[in-house]
Amino acid sequence: MDRDLGWVIDFSDIKSVVNPIIALVDHKLLNDIEGLENPTCEHVAMWLWDKIKVNIPQLCKIKLYETHTSGVVYEGA
Repeated sequence: MDRDLGWVIDFSDIKSVVNPIIALVDHKLLNDIEGLENPTCEHVAMWLWDKIKVNIPQLCKIKLYETHTSGVVYEGA
């Protein structure tokens, strides 16, 4: 954590990395996206990790839910 600013990363920095990735999958057939031919929740979480972690090294976990009671927590490999 940055002691002067009081945060780990600015939300605008997160958005600048994550929003283009979300645009790749939003309202798309996931099976047609390279790397998501088998778009289980687990595979999508790993795919997101691979795309985000490169630019946000502080990333420590991805939580992805299909429903309120079904989802995955991925903490990298």
